[in-house]
Amino acid sequence: MQYSQSDRYLAGRAMSGFKPGVLPTVVVLCLLPLLVWLGVWQLQRADEKRDLLARQEARQAAPAVGPEQIEGLAQPAYSRVDLQGSFDAEHSFLLDSRTRDGQVGVELLQPFQDQPSGRWVLVNRGWLPWPDRRIPPRFDTPDRPLKLSAWVYAPSGKPFVLGRGMGEGWPRLISYVDVEQFWQALGRDGVGYELRIEPGPAAYRADWPVTFMQPAQHVGYAVQWFALAAALLALFVYLGVHQAREKKP
Repeated sequence: MQYSQSDRYLAGRAMSGFKPGVLPTVVVLCLLPLLVWLGVWQLQRADEKRDLLARQEARQAAPAVGPEQIEGLAQPAYSRVDLQGSFDAEHSFLLDSRTRDGQVGVELLQPFQDQPSGRWVLVNRGWLPWPDRRIPPRFDTPDRPLKLSAWVYAPSGKPFVLGRGMGEGWPRLISYVDVEQFWQALGRDGVGYELRIEPGPAAYRADWPVTFMQPAQHVGYAVQWFALAAALLALFVYLGVHQAREKKP
């Protein structure tokens, strides 16, 4: 491509009016793509959360299944389950370090045998406070047959924990939920998913959040990242023009 003398003259004048320096240029080249990528990533996360909430609502509106059908589902997460049977009051798991409204407590998980199917399931009965760790948490277990409504909780991955062992005695304090390990400890063949109980007479505090961050929060974070990228670019342009003016004789 051929450039005329006037084109070279205008390009030289433009470059002489913009001299940001080497270090600011390197910083902007490194940070600007990162800030834009973070904004796009937050928008993608917002789309994922919208899809998650839509799937949860659809499965909650679908007919309930029995515990014997759970493991045959392609995507069992959030599926509603009807149960009829009784809890095993002798064996309880207390999931530690759960908080509600800034208060520390535990979640109570107990084996439940469904009478129509004969299958064992692990039911999370909800959160209860544990303000004084010198005193064991207080809870009771219904001693009569019950009809319960629950839904399948399927985490996206196993949590990172330093130790995989469990303590002794009952109720047993745990730091994570590994359903298969629990059935091995009990010597039973149970359904391999945690079921979270719906609010009712057998439930403690069962306000389960589907996601800790709503789509609108991710969009807000995306706006912040894009605003930082725009501010960085504006500062870079201002610095380049300002330094060029100071260097003129």
